[in-house]
Amino acid sequence: MWVASGTQEVFDLGRKSDFGMTEPTRTTPGMATPEDLFARLTELGIETVTQTHTPVFTVAESRELRGSLPGAHCKTLYLKDKKGALWLCVVEESRRMNIRALSELIGSARLSFAQPDRVKSDLGVEPGAVTPFALINDTEGKINVFLDADVMAADTANFHPLVNDRTTAIAPADLKRFLRAGGHDPRIIDFSAATAEPDGK
Repeated sequence: MWVASGTQEVFDLGRKSDFGMTEPTRTTPGMATPEDLFARLTELGIETVTQTHTPVFTVAESRELRGSLPGAHCKTLYLKDKKGALWLCVVEESRRMNIRALSELIGSARLSFAQPDRVKSDLGVEPGAVTPFALINDTEGKINVFLDADVMAADTANFHPLVNDRTTAIAPADLKRFLRAGGHDPRIIDFSAATAEPDGK
């Protein structure tokens, strides 16, 4: 067990997987590392618990590996609209988002997913590790942030701490406090209107 600080506990999940990609993602050189993130959380008096595990690259891999890890599990979408505005949406992992409807819901111009190079330069993480914690790197507060109301209603929410071989549990209220301390004003919304019907419906 590795403890990053007095309030950031990290445990080995003790599970392995047979997924083809085994190398974890890395943070962008010169930008925040997981250790920087944990130090910032400690500075804010925010407690978290982090599990280490085999790197995961998809929601399906995460579900298989984590077992019964409690709390809301999420995916984070990083998008750019045709006018150049940037948007980060944290949604419950099972939602299949309709991007056109999402654009209407959050009031953006036409949306598309940010390119991998943009993810690395703006958020300091690689695709597969996109997380609201990466907003530690958006020091100018340029990115618009939307949080799923269902996630925020949970007791805890789980995110990668900038790399995809760990999962960090945080109280939603503390996530909001972390974001506001970094100069962001997250909006909490119901994403149902932008959620596509499951296949076959």
